Amino acid sequence: MPNQVKVGLIQASHDVHGDEPVSVHKEKAIEKHLRLVREAADRGAQIICLQEIFYGPYFCAEQNTKWYESAEEVPDGPTIRLFQETAKQLGTVIIVPVYEKAGIGIYYNTAAVIDADGSYLGKYRKQHIPHVGVGNEGRGFWEKYYFKPGNLGYPVFDTAFAKVGVYICYDRHFPEGARLLGLNGAEIVFNPSATVAGLSEYLWKLEQPAHAVANGYYVAAINRVGVEAPWNMGEFYGQSYLVDPRGRFVSMGSRDRDEVVIGVMDKNLIHEVRDLWQFYRDRRPETYEDMVRLLP
Repeated sequence: MPNQVKVGLIQASHDVHGDEPVSVHKEKAIEKHLRLVREAADRGAQIICLQEIFYGPYFCAEQNTKWYESAEEVPDGPTIRLFQETAKQLGTVIIVPVYEKAGIGIYYNTAAVIDADGSYLGKYRKQHIPHVGVGNEGRGFWEKYYFKPGNLGYPVFDTAFAKVGVYICYDRHFPEGARLLGLNGAEIVFNPSATVAGLSEYLWKLEQPAHAVANGYYVAAINRVGVEAPWNMGEFYGQSYLVDPRGRFVSMGSRDRDEVVIGVMDKNLIHEVRDLWQFYRDRRPETYEDMVRLLP
């Protein structure tokens, strides 16, 4: 594996009105993101990550069974197969966040990891599922209506270019999984998200750099942009970024534009930081007992 790895993060608006059929949403979004993936590859990206459930709006703003139609099997659905072909053609690793159907009435918020030869390496299912109202108009982050909590643990995928972990959106507020991804060998953790201004924006540039420092790896945070109709629940504020194990921002996207954010991760820095800050050596697992009890 190379020590210098170029990473591409794709942030984009969703331009289709929420009242349109699911098929229209998926067609238009996939078309846009394929174009951006190819742009990232043309700019040298070796690992590319899309935003949370990239092929539609953030439909969790409402509770509507219509959106179940957008779910696909992973890896056997058409979207993952399409991106397997794309990854092989471009020679890039691609992280593809989708809505997964795992059985009758069983759905997950999932990200598939595809290697540079087009092979499917596995998937991560979002562990922490929010259920938060926003304002007085029935809009919110109604994710428990759509997603079952993940049950695959915190896998790390040994790709052609780096050892990759995935955390999805709301997961970023919980340090336990971030630590487990590091213990499982992650060199970089991708967090595809959909988060709006006024809710937790002040944490966007705080929590994930802290995860990077505490665990000695890179974090790539991806957020969509724009305001999505008809919900208009807030502005998705972009600012996707790559942060290094010292907590320094390597690259960052704009607030309001479709964009491919490119940054370079240096694995030598991971070794340097971990040799200096021996957080894994100095942790004390015997003190964790109370963390797994139902307190308070």
